[in-house]
Amino acid sequence: MSKLEEVRADMISAMKAGDKDTKETLSMLLAALKNKVIDKREDLTGEEEIQVILKEIKQTKETIEMTPEDRTDIIDECTKRIQVLERYAPKMMDADEIKEIVKGVLADLNLDAPTGKDKGLIMKSLMPKVKGKADGKLVNEIVQSYMA
Repeated sequence: MSKLEEVRADMISAMKAGDKDTKETLSMLLAALKNKVIDKREDLTGEEEIQVILKEIKQTKETIEMTPEDRTDIIDECTKRIQVLERYAPKMMDADEIKEIVKGVLADLNLDAPTGKDKGLIMKSLMPKVKGKADGKLVNEIVQSYMA
């Protein structure tokens, strides 16, 4: 079952259960997935579906970051939305898992004490291994911590 079908089925279940917040979030996600299908003019691959979901999560997190602290209603709504969206996203790697991959990449590239000049080379090798599985900001911070 594709993510599109899964989201559609879950949205119908949420409508039947009267769960308005979940239904609205899934409706937005379904629209984003359908728009991507229309743009591509063919069905999405599993990886492309995951990218759409991660993009929605990222945009919602950015909304939270830009919202003033006194607007708790918007923050609460976005937090609920993220909880629903994360059900459809793959499990993200934690810092320890990312560090292991970074160590492996550094070993493959024979870099004992990488400098800022090596960062592009490291990221080029690293990103295909963690794309869609790890937060880019966290990956960048971890790579930065290894820089001399």
